[in-house]
Amino acid sequence: MKATSIVEFVRDTYKTDEFIPLHAPTFNGNEKAYVMETIESTFVSSVGKFVDDFERRVEAYTGAPKAVATVNGTAALHAALYMADVQRGDLVITQALTFVATCNALYHMGAEPIFVDASPVSLGLCPKAVDTFLSEYAEVTETGCVHKQTGRRIKAVVPMHTFGHPVELDELVAVCLKWNITLVEDAAESLGSFYKGKHTGTFGEFGAVSFNGNKIITTGGGGMVLCKTQELGLRTKYVTTTAKVPHIYEFFHDEPGFNYRMPNLNAALGCAQMEVIERYLQQKRQIATGYSDLFSGSDFKFVTEPAYAKSNYWLNAVVCPDKESRDEVLAETNGLGVMTRPVWQLMHRLPMFEHSICGDLSYSEFLEAHLINLPSTPTEI
Repeated sequence: MKATSIVEFVRDTYKTDEFIPLHAPTFNGNEKAYVMETIESTFVSSVGKFVDDFERRVEAYTGAPKAVATVNGTAALHAALYMADVQRGDLVITQALTFVATCNALYHMGAEPIFVDASPVSLGLCPKAVDTFLSEYAEVTETGCVHKQTGRRIKAVVPMHTFGHPVELDELVAVCLKWNITLVEDAAESLGSFYKGKHTGTFGEFGAVSFNGNKIITTGGGGMVLCKTQELGLRTKYVTTTAKVPHIYEFFHDEPGFNYRMPNLNAALGCAQMEVIERYLQQKRQIATGYSDLFSGSDFKFVTEPAYAKSNYWLNAVVCPDKESRDEVLAETNGLGVMTRPVWQLMHRLPMFEHSICGDLSYSEFLEAHLINLPSTPTEI
């Protein structure tokens, strides 16, 4: 497979000779009308009808009993972990193959990650690797799951649905129940992805979604906490809106809270984007089918959705036969104005996480050296 063949396919897909980014926002609906309505109302900050409307739309789409809008995806994950009772000094199992925001949320809580390998099935957190690690290094006590060597509590498991492909959720739920650990889903990349017909982010106690400018729909900056129950959702909403006790004019806050409220201006954009999400998903699936056909019969392996899932194909990916071919494709495609990128450097290689506890990471290391992301913007641009 030559890089020029990839460039030719991408340019033919997007019908342009200009620079082609990895994933750009798409605005072809009511975005301008809703944002202008917000501006004219003067309710551009955290009070306004679009915030509530956006939360209801996401609840209806995902099936979450309660969704709570936040200022970005990292804030959503931070709030989710806080609500899951992750505390300073706790350990949290997650994958080394993830975007740094997953681990930043842990860092700022005073918790630390344990890095476990990715699954060849999903590219996300491997349930077998989690269970193997816990069987060797952990035990269940009266206070919960404990890391035997350090005596620290292992409070949560945080899988990330890599590039929008759902992890093996039934197996992860079973592992968490076995070891008395809370499941919190990093669903930042997986709005529009379903596991056996149920939306990602709704299997754990909490899920965190991102609406960054490069996601399948965007609010500019924004996130959402998907909550397992109405009660948890109301509590999350309270905590993320500065824990202010309702009163017609008095300001009284009865506990420390977060100012993580999504502005009405951003939510207006999100409401318009939710109206066209199905169209975007269809277009992205068509692009993925084209990539699959392009790489068919070559020694490059296109990443397809797991058999149990319907993925949003947020970022398309291909596994190259070796690092040399990976580097060659990266250099040539970017040199020709078509953006491709390697997968993130593994988290345990970053200076702030290099002393973290790790399991075997052999498949994560393989993907780090072989995987490339490809342009994935919906074609309606």
